[in-house]
Amino acid sequence: MREELEELASKPRHVVAILGGAVSGSEAAVACADKGITAIVVEQNERPYGKIEDGLPRWHDKLRAKEYARIDENLARDGVYFVPRTKIGEDIPLETLTRDWGVSAVLLANGAWRDRPLPVEGADAYVGKGLVYQNSFVYWFNHYEEPGYDGPVYEVSDDAVVVGGGLASVDVVKIINLELYRRALRERGIEVSVVEMEHKGITATLKKHDIDPDSLGVKGCTLYYRRRIKDMPLAFPKENATPEQIAKTEGVREKMVGILETKFRVRVKDQHVPVSPIVEDGRMVGLNFRRTEVKDGRAVEVEGSDMEVRAELIVSSIGSVPERVPGIPTKGELYDYASWETGAVSGMPGVFGVGNVLTGKGNIRESRNNSKQVTGQVIADYLGLTDDTREEVVMDGAHEAARARGDAVAASAIRRAKVAPDKLKAVADTIEARWSASGYEGDYAAWLAAHKPSS
Repeated sequence: MREELEELASKPRHVVAILGGAVSGSEAAVACADKGITAIVVEQNERPYGKIEDGLPRWHDKLRAKEYARIDENLARDGVYFVPRTKIGEDIPLETLTRDWGVSAVLLANGAWRDRPLPVEGADAYVGKGLVYQNSFVYWFNHYEEPGYDGPVYEVSDDAVVVGGGLASVDVVKIINLELYRRALRERGIEVSVVEMEHKGITATLKKHDIDPDSLGVKGCTLYYRRRIKDMPLAFPKENATPEQIAKTEGVREKMVGILETKFRVRVKDQHVPVSPIVEDGRMVGLNFRRTEVKDGRAVEVEGSDMEVRAELIVSSIGSVPERVPGIPTKGELYDYASWETGAVSGMPGVFGVGNVLTGKGNIRESRNNSKQVTGQVIADYLGLTDDTREEVVMDGAHEAARARGDAVAASAIRRAKVAPDKLKAVADTIEARWSASGYEGDYAAWLAAHKPSS
C-alpha cells in the first residue's frame, strides 16, 4: 500500500467523506483539514471543477482561473485525499461509506447537474428533436471547438426560443446570439472570437466593424419568462430587506435586462408561460405560450391569451436539480432534508447536503458560504469538536450547541467516535483500488498538470 494510505490507516481518526470536489466540496475539505479531520473527496470526473468548468460559459475566463486556483489549493492540502473518476452508487456504493467505512460524516457536495424538466406535458419526448436543455447546451458551447470533441452537437438556429429567467438563462441567450452574429460576420470575412465579442458586446463589435446590424439579417433569440422583468432572479436583496432595498434590487434586475437587450440584442418577453408543444413530423417546432398576471408574487395564467411561437431551436433553462444518488432519499426533485438550515438528510444520521445541492442556487459565493456554514456546524455540533481545539467537547455541550442550530441536528448530535484502524484499512484499500482504476498516483498537482482543462 502507498505510504500516504498506510498513514491514513495508522491510528483512529475522524474521517469525513465528501461527494464532489468543486466549490462547496473543496471548501468543506479544507474546513475539515483545518480541524485535523481527514477529508476524502470523491469526484466523478477526472477534474474537480464541476460547473466552474462545464457550467460557466467560456468567456468567464478570469473567474474560472481564479476558482480553479482556489479549488486546487484546497484539495492539495495535507489531510485531503482526492479520489477522481469515481461515482457513488456505481463505483462505490453509498453503503460502503456509511456502513463498511463507518465514516464520521458524509457531505453531499455534488451540486445540481440535472435540468429541471420543462413543465409542458410530453415535452421530454422531443429532447434532441427541437428541444434542448441548458446543461448539455452550455457544455457543448464550452467544448465543441476542442480537438477530438465527441460530446453532444447542436445547431444554433436563428429566431430561437429560450424558456427561463435566471442567470443561467442569460448565459444561454448570450451563447445563441454570439454564435449567430459570429457566423454572420464570418460570412463577410470577419473573424471574431465569441469571448472577445462577449467582453465588448455584440452591438459594439458590429459598430467597430462599421456594420449595420439590420444588414446581417439576424433575428436573434427571445427569452420568455413567466413573471415580470423586475421579478427575474438575477439579483437578490439581503435577508430581511426593507421595501426600499427590495425596490432597489428590482431596479437592478430591470437594468440588467436592459443591458442584455441593447448590448447583446436579445429580446425578452416577460409574463409568458409555455402551456403545450407544437409538434410536426416528430419534432417540436414551437410552443404555445399563455400570458400571465402576477398576483401576490405568483404568475397566474390568463385564459384566452394563448399565442403560438414557432422556433427550430427551443432551449429550456429553468434551473437545475441534484442528480439522484442511490440510497439518498428524495422529495420531489430534491433530496429530502430534515432541515434546510443544517442540511441534515431525513433518516440518514451523519449525512448532510452542502452548497448548491442544498441551496439550489448556482451562485459561487452562496455555495461557498453555505458549505462553510454547514460544514462548521457538522464539525462542532455533530462531531463534537470545538472551534479552537481538536478535542471532543462533552456530549451535553454538543447537544446544547446543536439544539441552538435546529432540532434536526440536535436529534442526531452525538459524540462521534473516531474511525478505528480496521475500518480505516478498508477505507485505504478502497481508495487504493479507485486510484489504480483511474490512473491517479496520489499526487494532486501532478494529476492536474497531466489533465489540464481546455481553458
